Amino acid sequence: MPMATQDGPADWDFQSMATSTAEPTSLRTDVPHLARIYDYWLEGKTNYPADRAVAEKMIETVPEIREGVLANRAFLRNAVQFLAADRGIRQFLDIGTGIPAADNTHEVAQRVAGDARVFYVDNDPIVLAHARALLAGTPEGKTAYLDGDVRDPVHILTKAASTLDFTQPVALMLVAVLHAIPDEDDPHAAVAVLREALAPGSYLVLSHLGLDVYPELAHLAKGVEQVNTAAPGTLFPRTRDEIEDFFDGWEMVEPGLVPVPTWRATSDRISSMWAGVGRKP
Repeated sequence: MPMATQDGPADWDFQSMATSTAEPTSLRTDVPHLARIYDYWLEGKTNYPADRAVAEKMIETVPEIREGVLANRAFLRNAVQFLAADRGIRQFLDIGTGIPAADNTHEVAQRVAGDARVFYVDNDPIVLAHARALLAGTPEGKTAYLDGDVRDPVHILTKAASTLDFTQPVALMLVAVLHAIPDEDDPHAAVAVLREALAPGSYLVLSHLGLDVYPELAHLAKGVEQVNTAAPGTLFPRTRDEIEDFFDGWEMVEPGLVPVPTWRATSDRISSMWAGVGRKP
């Protein structure tokens, strides 16, 4: 199967909702980028010296960072598996997709149900360049990709309607994305718009960086500052109460809003992210 490479996507047709009128963005490999830094922590290959320098500096300051992002990836996998296998969800709206890695949403969902539909959204040109890897789903299922931003939920919903049936339950995936949105852009309002568009029985899957997950890890704040110095305006941690507000209008699924490694799993990993799943009544 053709796959994307560091230099660009494989040369084959794929279904993408990316708008051809969008202004092209240069893939600056000499400037550190959060998606590629995260990819390095996940032991991926889509990263460059500028990214690795910041990632390694963060590891020096916060040695737990790599196991934390691995725990977050496991949360995504566990949540999709739970919703597809135990709750019968067959539609997923994954916003803030990130660079493809092991166990992408469609791979997990379609292992349970080959007819599952997944609509991916990201505003990162690096992710767009690798989108073909996200779109190789099962023949009976469907995957699509939109060059879009969670801060424009109406645009996302309009385009996603070509793939997803919003009269039926949908799992809204907001995994490790909202901590990249500052308060002045009102991410809580964006989540509320998305919630109102979803049918009863839909789910919200969310994880978010929080400096209060393990207060004893005081060095995490320094690590966040380092990342924001190297790549300004990148990380906006929130408190547990602020993150819990994203679940307004949702009924929390047990065990509630908990540290990522402890969501319906027993793990010795440490992750400074809160995670939870909510159901729309």
